[in-house]
Amino acid sequence: MHKDGNDGAPEASPNEAGPAEAGTAEAGTAEAGKTPRGKAVRGKTVRIKAPRGTVAGLASAAVIVAAAGSLVAAASLAPQSAGSRPLEAPLAAVPAGSNVGICPGPARLLEGTPVGTDPQFSPESSTARTMLNAAVLSMNSGALPASRLAELNGNTLAEIAKDPGTPTASAAPPSLLAGVVSQRAVDSVSVLSADAVGNQQATAGAVMRYASADGDLQGWAAAACQQPSNDLWLVGANTSLGRTAVLNLSNASSTPATVSLDLYGAKGQIQAPGSRGLLVAPGTTRSIVLAGLAPDQEQLSVHARSAGGPVTAVIQQSVLRGLTPGGVDFIVPGAGPATRQVMAGLDIQDPASAKALAAKQGFADAAAALQIAVPGPADAVVEIKLYGRDGQKALPGGGVVTAKGGAVTEVSLAGVPAGHYTLAASSDVSFAAAARVTRGLRADSATDFTWSASSARLGSQHVVTVPRGGERYLVFGAPDDRAKITYTPITADGKVRTAAAADIAGGTTAVIKVPEEVSGAPVLGYVVSASGDAAYGTVLLEQEGRSDIATVAVAPGAAGQEQVAVKLGY
Repeated sequence: MHKDGNDGAPEASPNEAGPAEAGTAEAGTAEAGKTPRGKAVRGKTVRIKAPRGTVAGLASAAVIVAAAGSLVAAASLAPQSAGSRPLEAPLAAVPAGSNVGICPGPARLLEGTPVGTDPQFSPESSTARTMLNAAVLSMNSGALPASRLAELNGNTLAEIAKDPGTPTASAAPPSLLAGVVSQRAVDSVSVLSADAVGNQQATAGAVMRYASADGDLQGWAAAACQQPSNDLWLVGANTSLGRTAVLNLSNASSTPATVSLDLYGAKGQIQAPGSRGLLVAPGTTRSIVLAGLAPDQEQLSVHARSAGGPVTAVIQQSVLRGLTPGGVDFIVPGAGPATRQVMAGLDIQDPASAKALAAKQGFADAAAALQIAVPGPADAVVEIKLYGRDGQKALPGGGVVTAKGGAVTEVSLAGVPAGHYTLAASSDVSFAAAARVTRGLRADSATDFTWSASSARLGSQHVVTVPRGGERYLVFGAPDDRAKITYTPITADGKVRTAAAADIAGGTTAVIKVPEEVSGAPVLGYVVSASGDAAYGTVLLEQEGRSDIATVAVAPGAAGQEQVAVKLGY
C-alpha cells in the first residue's frame, strides 16, 4: 500500500484502539458518543382481500362480522366523543425469517461478441481463484442457528450448524461464538442462509473475492453476499470501447421474478428495447450484457425493479486497453436515492502521477471520480466533501456541482492529496452515487479499479468478513461528529476474540489494519458496532507491489422484528 501524506499521524493509544491482537487503529482519538444505535422496528400495511367462492365467502363473512362486532363492543365500552372516533389498525408482529445472502460467482470472460444481451462465457485465466469466507453468530441463548452454504440450485456446499431446537435460558450470559466457512473455493453463485431461533433473526455475513494474476480479467474483485430485494440501484457501469459490463440477476426464492431495468446515461434516460419483463426463474441466474441495451455509454447507472420474487444484482465490470488489462470489479447495489450519500474506503493515489496517466489516450477512467445518478427530472446541486485521517480536504473546483436530472454526472477527484478518505455528498434532490478509485500508475502495466458504493449508517452487530491474503484494512468515516467503533475479531476456528475500540473525531477517517492472525488463528472477520454520531465502514483490499485493489462496503445488520398493520376489507 502506498504511503500518503498522513502516514506520520499518530496512531490511537492502546486504551482507545483496544488490544493489539485486534489490529492497529490509525486515527485521531476522542471521547466516544453516548447514544447507541439500536435496531429499527419497521411498520408496513397489509391488506387482506376476501377470497372468492361460496364456502370461502361465508367463512370470510363470519370473520369480518366477528371482527366488526368486537370493534363495536370495544367502542361501546370506551368513552365516546360527540363525533365518530377513528380506530387505528393494531400492529401485529411478523415472525422472524431466515437471513439469506447471495454471493456472486467468479468473474468470467465473454466468449465472442454476443448479438443480443444473453452472453456466453469462456473459462477465466489459469491463475484465477475465487474464495468465500462466511460467519454466523450464535444467538442470545448461546446456540448457533441452523445455517448452511449452498449452490443457488439448492445443493449443499457446507453445513455450518444444525438446528439447535428450542432455546433454553441459561444462568449466565453465554459467550459469543461463530460458525464459519473459511477459504471455500466456489465456481458459481452460492447462498448463505441462517434460520431464525426463538423468533430472533440470525446475524451472518459472507464475502467472495476473485483474484487473477494474468489474463484479460487480471486484478481483484470482491463483493459481500447481499440480501435479495425488489428494488436495486447500481452506479458505475461502462459499455464504451474496451469496457465490458455484464449484469447478473440471481433469484434464490421459490417465486419467479420479472425484472425491469431503468437505464441512465450521461445524456439522460435510455429507452432500451428488451429491458422490460426479464424473467429470472427460481434458483437461477440470468446474465445480461449491458452493451446490448445501452452501447457506448461511459457513464451508466442501472435501476433494477423486480415483480414477484426478490433478486440480487451485481455488474461484472472489466477494462481492456488494447492488450493491457485495466482491471475487474463487481459493482454492487448501493443505498437507494436520497438527499445524502456517503462512501468510505477511498484510497487515492499520488495526484500528479494519476493526472499524467489519465491524460493518456484511453486512460480517462483510470482516475478517481464520483458518479451521481439523478432519477428525477429536476437537476441536483450537490455539495461534495472529503474527510481524511486529519480532517476535511478541499476538493479542487470548490466541491459544488450541478447534476442533470434523469442522467448520470461524473465529478473528477483529481488533485486531491494521496490518502484514505470518506466522501459525503448532499443535495436538496434525491440521487444515487458511487465513487471509483484506481491503482497503478504506468500505462504499459496492468492497472485495477474498484467502485465504492454508497452505504448505510453503521448500527450494532454487523458481521464483516474479510478475505485471506494481501493487505486488508477496515476503513471507518465519521463525517459529522464523534463516533465510537467497536470491532471484535472472528478467527477461522470459530472463536470470537477480545474486542477493540476506536474513537473517531468528527470529520475524519480511521484506518485499521487487519492482522493475519490473532492468538495463532487466521482472522476471518469482525463483529462491528457503532455508537455516537453517524459512522460508515468499508473493507479495503490491496496487495503490496501489485495494482490489485477491491472494496467491500459493510452490509446492514440484521433488522429488528417487523410489525405490520392489518386491515380487513374488500
